Amino acid sequence: MRISARTQYALRAAAELAAAPPGPVPAERIASSQDIPRRFLDNILLQLRRAGLIESQRGPDGGYWLARPACEITLADIIVVVEGVPTGAERFPGVAGPLAEVWTALRAYENTTLTEITLAHIASGSLPPLS
Repeated sequence: MRISARTQYALRAAAELAAAPPGPVPAERIASSQDIPRRFLDNILLQLRRAGLIESQRGPDGGYWLARPACEITLADIIVVVEGVPTGAERFPGVAGPLAEVWTALRAYENTTLTEITLAHIASGSLPPLS
């Protein structure tokens, strides 16, 4: 699986929100603490907000926060918003045919792993056992 810079930034921004105390977190604080270009971050936050993963408030006391508890948002939730859902309908000719099964199994393993890890795991620094 190739994770784009955009997805890495989205995951880092969401982790920052998960670790923050209750209340809005200004985008500037997320950008500076995670070294994410501000204009890039604004687009990512908008995308996550439209997907219902985060909420926002405007104004001097505004900012962003998670729309659900961190233990209910998985890494897969964020990746699907940014990257979309992989189709996985690959077919290869001749002797390479079985490779399609290998890629399907690999995607299934990745999906299982990413749906088991939540933002709460990341924020607390305690990942579940990975097999």
